[in-house]
Amino acid sequence: MKLATKYIHAGAHPDPSTGAIMTPIYQTSTYVQSAPGVNKGYEYARSQNPTRFALEEAFAVIENGKFGLAFASGVAATDAVMRLLVPGDEVVAAHDMYGGTFRLFSKVYEKMGIKFIYVDTSDANNVAKAMTTATKLIWLETPTNPLMNISDIEAVATIGKKHNCMVCVDNTFASPYLQNPLDFGATIVMHSATKYLGGHSDVIQGCLVMNDQVLRDQLYFIQKSTGAVPGPQDCFLVLRGIKTLHVRMQRHCENGIKVAAYLKQHPKVGKVYWCGFEDHPNHAIAKKQMRGYGGMMSFTLKEDTLEAATKVLSSTKIFSLAESLGGVESLINHPASMTHASIPRAQRIANGLSDGLIRLSVGIEDAEDLIADLANAIG
Repeated sequence: MKLATKYIHAGAHPDPSTGAIMTPIYQTSTYVQSAPGVNKGYEYARSQNPTRFALEEAFAVIENGKFGLAFASGVAATDAVMRLLVPGDEVVAAHDMYGGTFRLFSKVYEKMGIKFIYVDTSDANNVAKAMTTATKLIWLETPTNPLMNISDIEAVATIGKKHNCMVCVDNTFASPYLQNPLDFGATIVMHSATKYLGGHSDVIQGCLVMNDQVLRDQLYFIQKSTGAVPGPQDCFLVLRGIKTLHVRMQRHCENGIKVAAYLKQHPKVGKVYWCGFEDHPNHAIAKKQMRGYGGMMSFTLKEDTLEAATKVLSSTKIFSLAESLGGVESLINHPASMTHASIPRAQRIANGLSDGLIRLSVGIEDAEDLIADLANAIG
């Protein structure tokens, strides 16, 4: 089945009682039983909800997986994966990652006895060297947030299998339209469904997708036991968003190419971080495992200072200064003070994330208007 058809019909079944083509919002907390323990497969809405189940089926379909689980946020989904570990376990993680993930790892799970080893995962050899008998999880972002580094999922998955270790890929930046990590051997795929899957900046949600039944059951137990589940209205919104993922991503990609090319030739721009450029260090890997390069990018000015960046960040009219990404509207972001503020400055700088770095989530507006907006802001 082609992508467009898959996304429109994923998880969609006409409502058996009315024939409604859209999955109803089952706004209920509990379900009536005909006798003690005799029910229609639903007991309590934290554990089961038909709207959520339809969405979880859709998550699995669009990621070429067997099982999907929905969570109240991307961080909640990440937290569920971490709950598979026990004190003494080690995690090899990308040194360039979303600040909220780093905060969860460093401020919550380190004090619970989980050890984190941060490496440049764009070179699989660094991952291999960091592995020990205690390593139970490899955590990847590819492309990374915000420096757009690319990791070879297949190579890292091979390392994981050799060490009997799970590999979880945060696929938020690429979306399933551009990349399917399970196809390259990943154990789990994580998304902040808040971003491209929802696509309209109106919902907070996360998801996990996997192929292993035992792993799914473990994560489902964590999901229902910790209660970090999304409500049916949020599930409905993401189900709706998935139906237009393919057309939105096509436009994000088209605009991304144009905006990245404009920035690269601008005399006041220093470096542009976008994996679609042939001179990107791992462009060949991106080309191998992705179907396009998306609308996420970062850049620095030649005057790479906080003051110069602040002027640009405060001068755009179409690009809105805000956290998050992946919506239909274009956003401009300052990672050092916003999405990555929880990472110590010295560590950020060492990883290449300067105080002057600017991140763009290129939306689906007219590309000429977006370029004109940036031209006016950069000067």
